[in-house]
Amino acid sequence: MKNARGLTRISKKNKKVKNGHSTPRARNAEVSAFIGKYPPDVRKILVKIRETIRKAAPQAQETISYMMPAYRLGGNLVYFSGFKDHISFFPTSSGISAFKKELSCYKTSKGTVRFELNKSVPYGLISRIVKYRVKEMMRRKNGK
Repeated sequence: MKNARGLTRISKKNKKVKNGHSTPRARNAEVSAFIGKYPPDVRKILVKIRETIRKAAPQAQETISYMMPAYRLGGNLVYFSGFKDHISFFPTSSGISAFKKELSCYKTSKGTVRFELNKSVPYGLISRIVKYRVKEMMRRKNGK
Protein backbone atom coordinates (compact mmCIF):
# COMPACT_ATOMS: atom_id res chain seq x y z
CA MET A 1 0.00 0.00 0.00
CA LYS A 2 1.37 3.41 -0.92
CA ASN A 3 1.50 6.09 1.73
CA ALA A 4 0.98 9.83 1.17
CA ARG A 5 4.51 10.13 -0.22
CA GLY A 6 3.94 7.33 -2.72
CA LEU A 7 6.15 4.85 -0.85
CA THR A 8 5.21 1.22 -0.27
CA ARG A 9 4.34 0.69 3.37
CA ILE A 10 6.31 -2.04 5.14
CA SER A 11 4.78 -4.06 7.96
CA LYS A 12 6.50 -4.57 11.32
CA LYS A 13 7.78 -7.92 10.09
CA ASN A 14 9.36 -6.15 7.09
CA LYS A 15 6.87 -7.61 4.62
CA LYS A 16 5.10 -5.58 1.98
CA VAL A 17 1.45 -5.17 2.78
CA LYS A 18 -1.51 -4.58 0.52
CA ASN A 19 -4.65 -2.92 1.83
CA GLY A 20 -3.45 -3.40 5.40
CA HIS A 21 -2.97 -7.18 5.03
CA SER A 22 0.09 -9.24 4.25
CA THR A 23 0.36 -10.51 0.68
CA PRO A 24 -0.55 -14.09 -0.24
CA ARG A 25 3.14 -14.91 -0.66
CA ALA A 26 3.90 -13.56 2.82
CA ARG A 27 1.00 -15.56 4.31
CA ASN A 28 2.24 -18.74 2.60
CA ALA A 29 5.69 -18.07 4.03
CA GLU A 30 4.16 -17.63 7.49
CA VAL A 31 2.39 -20.99 7.22
CA SER A 32 5.60 -22.63 5.96
CA ALA A 33 7.51 -21.13 8.90
CA PHE A 34 4.83 -22.36 11.30
CA ILE A 35 5.10 -25.91 9.96
CA GLY A 36 8.89 -25.72 9.89
CA LYS A 37 9.03 -25.36 13.68
CA TYR A 38 7.85 -28.94 14.22
CA PRO A 39 9.99 -32.11 14.35
CA PRO A 40 10.42 -33.82 10.94
CA ASP A 41 7.87 -36.59 11.58
CA VAL A 42 5.15 -34.12 12.62
CA ARG A 43 6.17 -31.66 9.89
CA LYS A 44 5.57 -34.36 7.28
CA ILE A 45 1.98 -34.82 8.52
CA LEU A 46 1.32 -31.07 8.69
CA VAL A 47 2.62 -30.57 5.14
CA LYS A 48 0.36 -33.37 3.90
CA ILE A 49 -2.66 -31.84 5.70
CA ARG A 50 -1.82 -28.46 4.17
CA GLU A 51 -1.59 -30.00 0.69
CA THR A 52 -4.86 -31.87 1.25
CA ILE A 53 -6.68 -28.68 2.26
CA ARG A 54 -5.21 -26.64 -0.60
CA LYS A 55 -6.22 -29.31 -3.11
CA ALA A 56 -9.76 -29.58 -1.70
CA ALA A 57 -10.19 -25.79 -1.53
CA PRO A 58 -7.83 -24.18 -4.04
CA GLN A 59 -9.77 -20.92 -3.95
CA ALA A 60 -9.41 -20.55 -0.16
CA GLN A 61 -7.08 -17.93 1.26
CA GLU A 62 -4.30 -19.39 3.41
CA THR A 63 -3.35 -17.35 6.45
CA ILE A 64 -2.34 -17.54 10.09
CA SER A 65 -5.17 -16.98 12.56
CA TYR A 66 -5.24 -17.79 16.26
CA MET A 67 -1.52 -18.55 15.81
CA MET A 68 -2.17 -21.51 13.49
CA PRO A 69 -2.69 -22.15 9.76
CA ALA A 70 -6.18 -21.16 8.70
CA TYR A 71 -8.14 -21.13 5.47
CA ARG A 72 -10.78 -18.56 4.64
CA LEU A 73 -13.42 -18.51 1.96
CA GLY A 74 -15.79 -15.67 2.72
CA GLY A 75 -15.34 -16.65 6.36
CA ASN A 76 -13.48 -19.23 8.41
CA LEU A 77 -13.23 -22.52 6.55
CA VAL A 78 -10.83 -24.74 8.55
CA TYR A 79 -7.73 -24.54 10.76
CA PHE A 80 -5.10 -27.07 11.83
CA SER A 81 -2.23 -27.27 14.27
CA GLY A 82 0.24 -29.68 15.81
CA PHE A 83 0.53 -30.55 19.48
CA LYS A 84 2.73 -32.78 21.61
CA ASP A 85 0.92 -36.04 20.88
CA HIS A 86 -1.71 -35.16 18.27
CA ILE A 87 -2.72 -33.00 15.35
CA SER A 88 -5.87 -30.95 15.73
CA PHE A 89 -8.09 -30.16 12.77
CA PHE A 90 -10.74 -27.48 13.26
CA PRO A 91 -13.51 -27.73 10.63
CA THR A 92 -16.02 -25.82 12.82
CA SER A 93 -19.01 -27.46 14.48
CA SER A 94 -20.85 -28.02 11.18
CA GLY A 95 -17.92 -30.01 9.77
CA ILE A 96 -17.86 -32.18 12.89
CA SER A 97 -21.61 -32.80 12.96
CA ALA A 98 -21.84 -33.58 9.22
CA PHE A 99 -19.19 -36.31 9.55
CA LYS A 100 -20.06 -37.47 13.06
CA LYS A 101 -20.21 -41.16 12.14
CA GLU A 102 -16.87 -41.15 10.26
CA LEU A 103 -15.22 -39.20 13.08
CA SER A 104 -16.54 -41.48 15.82
CA CYS A 105 -13.19 -43.26 16.24
CA TYR A 106 -11.38 -39.95 16.96
CA LYS A 107 -11.56 -37.58 19.90
CA THR A 108 -13.83 -34.71 18.94
CA SER A 109 -15.36 -31.68 20.56
CA LYS A 110 -17.78 -29.10 19.22
CA GLY A 111 -15.49 -27.88 16.41
CA THR A 112 -12.31 -29.95 16.73
CA VAL A 113 -11.06 -33.40 15.85
CA ARG A 114 -7.81 -34.81 17.23
CA PHE A 115 -5.65 -37.19 15.21
CA GLU A 116 -3.18 -39.04 17.43
CA LEU A 117 0.39 -39.02 16.12
CA ASN A 118 0.78 -42.77 16.64
CA LYS A 119 -2.10 -43.52 14.24
CA SER A 120 -2.54 -42.83 10.53
CA VAL A 121 -4.14 -39.53 9.57
CA PRO A 122 -7.29 -39.85 7.40
CA TYR A 123 -6.34 -37.43 4.62
CA GLY A 124 -9.28 -38.56 2.48
CA LEU A 125 -11.69 -37.72 5.29
CA ILE A 126 -10.02 -34.34 5.79
CA SER A 127 -10.48 -33.66 2.07
CA ARG A 128 -14.17 -34.59 2.19
CA ILE A 129 -14.74 -32.38 5.23
CA VAL A 130 -12.99 -29.42 3.57
CA LYS A 131 -15.05 -29.89 0.38
CA TYR A 132 -18.20 -30.01 2.52
CA ARG A 133 -17.18 -26.77 4.23
CA VAL A 134 -16.48 -25.14 0.84
CA LYS A 135 -20.00 -26.04 -0.35
CA GLU A 136 -21.42 -24.77 2.92
CA MET A 137 -19.59 -21.45 2.61
CA MET A 138 -20.69 -21.07 -1.02
CA ARG A 139 -24.33 -21.69 -0.03
CA ARG A 140 -24.02 -18.98 2.62
CA LYS A 141 -22.42 -16.61 0.15
CA ASN A 142 -25.20 -17.20 -2.38
CA GLY A 143 -27.90 -16.93 0.28
CA LYS A 144 -29.19 -20.48 -0.14
